[in-house]
This record gives sequence, C-alpha cells and structure tokens, in this order.
Amino acid sequence: MHEDFPRNLRLLCSYYKSIAEVCRRLDVNRPQFNRYLNGTSKPSAHKMIRFCDFFGVEMHEIMLPHDQFQRLIKVRSRSQPDDAPELLELSHLQKLHQQGSEGLAKYLGYYFEHYQSMACPGKILRTLVRLEEREDKIYYQRTERLQEHPDDKIFHGIYLGMAYFLHDRIFMVDYESLTGNEITQTILFPSFKNRVSRLTGLKLGVSGSGERMPCCARVVYEHLGQSIDKLRALSMCGLYDQHSPEIDTALLNAISNNMSDDEWHFRARHFY
Repeated sequence: MHEDFPRNLRLLCSYYKSIAEVCRRLDVNRPQFNRYLNGTSKPSAHKMIRFCDFFGVEMHEIMLPHDQFQRLIKVRSRSQPDDAPELLELSHLQKLHQQGSEGLAKYLGYYFEHYQSMACPGKILRTLVRLEEREDKIYYQRTERLQEHPDDKIFHGIYLGMAYFLHDRIFMVDYESLTGNEITQTILFPSFKNRVSRLTGLKLGVSGSGERMPCCARVVYEHLGQSIDKLRALSMCGLYDQHSPEIDTALLNAISNNMSDDEWHFRARHFY
C-alpha cells in the first residue's frame, strides 16, 4: 500500500493520548490497526469512512502526499470572510469581557491545580496553569502531564481558555486544544486576603479516557508566583497517590469528593 496513508494515519493518531485510546474509541482490533499504521494492510471502504469521520478529514485528504496532508492539518483555515456579518455570540462575549476582566490582575501567574483525576479514578492529578492578560482579556493555559504506567509514553494535554471575574468568583472555560473533544468549566472561590495563596472551587468536565458521562470534582489552585522554573514545575505535575507526601492533609481534605448527610448539593470547600 502507498506509504502516505499510514504516515497520515500516524499523524492523526499523534493528537491522541495513545494508539490504544484511538482503537478503543473506534472499536477496532489493535493488531489489525497496527497493520494499517505499518502499511501492511488497507482498511475496507466502510472502515475508511469511519476513520475519516472520527478524525474529521475527507477521504481524498487522508490519501494525500504526507507533506501536503501535514500542511493541511496544521493550517486548515477556521476564519470567517472579512465581509461576513458579525455573529450574535460575539456581542455576548464582548459584554462578558467588559464585565469580567476587572479584578483578576491580582490572580495572574502560575498555579498548581489539584483534583481527583477523572481519567484515573483513585489518583490525584496535579497540572500546571498560567493565567495571563493579553489585549485587556484574561487567557489561561492548563497543561496536563500524564503517565498512567511506568512504561507508558508521557502524554502532555494542553487546554486553552479564558477567565472572567464576576461577583467575587473566577469563572474559567477551556477546551482541549489537540483534539477539540473536551470543554472544561471551573469556578473558583478566591480568598479575600491580600496575598493570593490557594483558591478552591469546582471543576465540571469529562474523562479523557473516552467515557461519555460528565463528572464534577472539587479543585484547589495553589499559587506559585508570576515567574517560575516551568520545566521544573512541569516535572512535578502528574498523578499522585492519595497518601503521597507531596499532597498535604489540608489539601487532600479540600479535594475529597465526599458529601455529608446534611448536604443537598455538591459544594466547594473553604480552604486557605
């Protein structure tokens, strides 16, 4: 089989956590899928349609020369024409930007985010988050560093989003930038101390493992400062056991997802 198809297929798979995840989502036998990746076997027309629908490409595109396909995937235009009418949602977003940008300046910088992992139940996930101001708007990047097993390849998930400060709460919405398959919402309840140390709240999202059920978890943001050693901070991100010495007792209690008998709603916990 022509070598471009397997190379294009490998490129598309690289945007996912692992080949195993792609096979699981496609419900395809892993050894057979490896033969497609190696170019020793060609998918049937029916499977080819399924693959194209899954990866969001056209049949003729996935058969293009690899260099051309690579450029297509990287630079596929998503912009609207200059003469297109202003979309209604843009006016809503502009109003939200105007109302929600003031008050966030003291919270800019880097954070460790901690919560009970949705993809790996029983583990605590620590990620690196950076809030920054650009053109009078507050943007943030959340970086996951996952390695479920010692022999697994380290996976870096990049989530991009915007933050708003409304009525003494920080509202955050982001999306998984590599696949676009996830949107996560977080609401943080800041302390009113002059020095920002830790923020507590709730996170709503879905597991990156492919499970469709939404879930909610308590979350704590630990402020690291405006300037940090990013490589060292990223090396400290990942999955932790519940009783890891890296996670102090107060933080563990704040992100525990239990509920008392007198609680009718799943609520964040005060934590300073």
